[in-house]
Amino acid sequence: MDTAIPTPSILAGDPAVVARAEALRPAVEAASNEIEDTRRLPPALLDQLHEARLFRLLLPRSSDGIETDPVTFFHVIETIARGDASTAWCLSQAGGCAMTAAYLAPKIASDIFGDDRAVLAWGPGPRTRAVQCEGGHKVTGTWAFASGGRHATWIGCHSPLFGADGSPVMTKDGRQIERTFLVPSSSVTWTDIWNVVGLRGTASDQFAVTDLFVPDGYSFSRDFSQPAFERREPGALYRMSAMTCYEVGFAGVALGIARGALDDFVETAKTKVPRGGKSPIRDSTVVQTNLAQAEIGVRTARAYLLQELARIWNDVSDGAALTIDHRIVIRGASTNAIHKAREAVDFAYNAAGATAIFENHPLERRFRDIHTVTQQLQGRLSHFETVGAWMMDVDTDLTFV
Repeated sequence: MDTAIPTPSILAGDPAVVARAEALRPAVEAASNEIEDTRRLPPALLDQLHEARLFRLLLPRSSDGIETDPVTFFHVIETIARGDASTAWCLSQAGGCAMTAAYLAPKIASDIFGDDRAVLAWGPGPRTRAVQCEGGHKVTGTWAFASGGRHATWIGCHSPLFGADGSPVMTKDGRQIERTFLVPSSSVTWTDIWNVVGLRGTASDQFAVTDLFVPDGYSFSRDFSQPAFERREPGALYRMSAMTCYEVGFAGVALGIARGALDDFVETAKTKVPRGGKSPIRDSTVVQTNLAQAEIGVRTARAYLLQELARIWNDVSDGAALTIDHRIVIRGASTNAIHKAREAVDFAYNAAGATAIFENHPLERRFRDIHTVTQQLQGRLSHFETVGAWMMDVDTDLTFV
């Protein structure tokens, strides 16, 4: 295994693309209260995000996308998350969904992503079915956690396949085939369910369709165990798979939240005098020690993720296939980053005392947002079990690696 340390320029990503995110961060932060109150990304901010083409970061160039590298993608998401976590989460989710274009016929990819404001969104749905019919499938089901769905132009419906006679369509090894069916957002019915602790602006609501006809060609396989299946794009990015990019993106969200929280805490600590105290909490040796440990924890987790991501990206860019070893490393590094970020935010929130419980203090929202991130798939502690089992050559479920 090549253990060479990537150069600083590789770790920094594409400066021109990252600069777009840096330029937008003040606008994102300024909109954060409106995002929280309305539980939506406001139209004016969406206009700016589209103008900067941040919804097209992982879209193939053949579909007029940027097709950037995963390191740059991480930096963009982390930067936006410092301003507002919900906005960053929506961009990260949309980025992974946009990789769908790499698996579609060019004409269909153009139909879905040809609009400059195209956004694809989806979410899981346990009670769904797609029944074969002439020219396509009829899809029925209910899905939820569709982050960014309220500003999406197309929606993905993950569904197991059934024959016209109602029998499950199976693979040779006995698994039921599942595909994602792509439908215009105007064809789904929405239910507002997103009354949650954090990441409120993602509007990760529930949607449903009943016997909706989807023509052949408007579906693809999300079989993460076979990332080359149906892939039409030759670029290295699409050999990385959408799953790895989700992991990296959502780790970027967490680390962006943590960076903002620690910066907010330092400012708070300069003037916050606890009840009964005589000096600001910044003078406390306990606070100083814990701040240093939190800062180092975030920086080391971030550095490890970036170093391994850059190394793996270099391997894949040179023509190597994305291996299970690669996937295990990215899963471990991203999960670690999410939880080190959570530890740092918890420190900042607790050390700030009652000041941090008020809605007008930024630590209150960052605390809620990070604890929503850790409750999602990408933050599962069970990922560490998977990584450890793989290290010791123990049979383990690699579904989410």
